[in-house]
Amino acid sequence: MNDRTYIRDGRAPVPLSEVTSKVMSANKDKNTKPELILRKELWRQGVRGYRLHWKKAPGRPDLAFPGNKVAVFVNGCYWHRCPYCALPLPKSNQKFWADKFNNNIRRDKKKVDQLQKTGWKVMTVWECQLQNNDVKCVDKIKKMLNSI
Repeated sequence: MNDRTYIRDGRAPVPLSEVTSKVMSANKDKNTKPELILRKELWRQGVRGYRLHWKKAPGRPDLAFPGNKVAVFVNGCYWHRCPYCALPLPKSNQKFWADKFNNNIRRDKKKVDQLQKTGWKVMTVWECQLQNNDVKCVDKIKKMLNSI
């Protein structure tokens, strides 16, 4: 077991359990499991030409196809509040989590709006969609790329 000390930054309430703290601290914002699943299937189907977390695209999408102006966000169901899963709020610190999730949703919408205003086509792929059928998700991306 790792005895790493976690330094709190004060943005989130202190979890009731140290295990919860470690689990939350391990969450990544790039190269998440859903992103890796999608990229593996894109590669398998021969889809190339995308950039990862491309800084030149507004909102820095997870995948950007600059030549086609297509952006793909790969959203985790929990953090981005998937409309298909309807996950409940955590039981403790509900006000904090409701505010956090609402801010995430507003930020996601702002990113999509910025991209669309500059002529990009935007797709959001949800974690649950990838788990259910990653091939279908890639097929939708390919259709979007081919429609331009």
